[in-house]
Amino acid sequence: MLPTVPLPRRPLHPSDPVRQWYENELGWATVPGSPLRLAAGLRFDVLDVPAEAGVRALRHLGPASPVALHASRSAPCEDPAARRENWPTRHGKRMWLLVAAGSAEELPGLLDWLEWGALALDITVIGAGGSIEAPLLPGVPEGPLTADGAGTYGPGGSGPQGAAVWLRPPEPGCEVEPSLPTLSAVGGGGGAPDLVRLVDTVATQCHRVRLRRACAQPPAYS
Repeated sequence: MLPTVPLPRRPLHPSDPVRQWYENELGWATVPGSPLRLAAGLRFDVLDVPAEAGVRALRHLGPASPVALHASRSAPCEDPAARRENWPTRHGKRMWLLVAAGSAEELPGLLDWLEWGALALDITVIGAGGSIEAPLLPGVPEGPLTADGAGTYGPGGSGPQGAAVWLRPPEPGCEVEPSLPTLSAVGGGGGAPDLVRLVDTVATQCHRVRLRRACAQPPAYS
């Protein structure tokens, strides 16, 4: 097995501490431009799921598996499990679960194999060529935009209200790949979380959420 070669570090950008943290502390690729976005498909892919479904799947992740919450402009998740996780109450309509790079290509076949492929599930996968909004740095509070109005924020500052946040942040100086759910973990080999169990749990919970919402709709009268 070839050793993992870390990405080269870019020159420090004192005026952009968030980009600096992601690129130099984590070795993650970012997308040029503003607002700051993280490139998917290189170090990780992303499952974008309802927080109500994602919170039930956290048990299939390792403690170092990064998880983020986003789209907090909508109503927060009221699932009791979310309260037990003690995540920010103003966040949580959607959840990003980081999974092994290449999982985006495997997901359709995996859902078919699990017999979920024929149903409309609220699961989006982001892989090569895609990106996600960079969540706030751990410990950086929400707040208004910075004085320049550009939405740049960093340690000791504040980010735009409603920004994505880390529920389980990545660990600087640690390779993220060993903590990510992967298809190769089927059968319990190695220490990586099992992508099959994660996807099956998320799909089951997405189906339950869809049924619950359908039952909550008032009857249509002609």
